[in-house]
Amino acid sequence: MEHIFTDANFDQEVLQSDKPVFVDFWAPWCGPCQQMGPIVATLAQEYEGKNIKIGKCNVDDNPNTAGQYGVLSIPTFMVFKGGQQVGQAVGGMQKEKLQALIDAHL
Repeated sequence: MEHIFTDANFDQEVLQSDKPVFVDFWAPWCGPCQQMGPIVATLAQEYEGKNIKIGKCNVDDNPNTAGQYGVLSIPTFMVFKGGQQVGQAVGGMQKEKLQALIDAHL
């Protein structure tokens, strides 16, 4: 299941999470974001029940969070652990690269 992260719940859902969190910063009008969406959804299913939370943050609806983490280009993928950003990748990429980003922090 993909989680939805917002300006309102980012602190609780991501920064205070007891497990690593993978965040897809995206927007509905972004072509590469649309291409990556099904890949992120598949990863969320594949990692269900494992020690990671996977979700999305719409940068248009949540500008404070996107700005706080310097998201200038989308899609941007970040991994948070213990309240800190520990990994990042930007742009469209193959599923295997996203898996490697996630696996590095499990």
